[in-house]
Amino acid sequence: MELLIPIIIFCFATSISPGPNNIMLMTSGVNHGVVKSIPHLLGINIGFPAMVAAIGFGLGNLFIVFPQIYLVIKVLGITYLLYLAWKIARSSMPNVRVESEKPLTFIQAALFQWVNPKAWVMAVGAIASFTTSEKMVSQILLIVATYLIVGGMCIAVWLCAGAAMK
Repeated sequence: MELLIPIIIFCFATSISPGPNNIMLMTSGVNHGVVKSIPHLLGINIGFPAMVAAIGFGLGNLFIVFPQIYLVIKVLGITYLLYLAWKIARSSMPNVRVESEKPLTFIQAALFQWVNPKAWVMAVGAIASFTTSEKMVSQILLIVATYLIVGGMCIAVWLCAGAAMK
């Protein structure tokens, strides 16, 4: 439990700072409001801790064996971020809605974590910084729980800020 405060600070700092998830949530709040953006928020809030758990409980070993996977993730992440930037740049004003425009779904937001470069840095950084081989399982679970709670509150701030801008 001596790591609880440092993990909370790390989770807060990484979750509240600007990044693809927060910018997309803020944009969704502006364009769709809080209620319609809740699946997007939940997709991030559950998808990211699930990614942390997967990395902590073994996926990290896959990257040791196949380091070229990092390059694939970077290329996919950059490509997807450019696509999202293009969509945001071409989006209409908040008051002028196109019927086909919808916020990200839970699944889309959860899967986005796997191509989000900031999410990878956060997840790998948390596992590398706050786990030891002796207590790895309990430490990974603590990190996951902290991201669920602290991270969830931080991303909710961005969604509400977007809705308030409307």
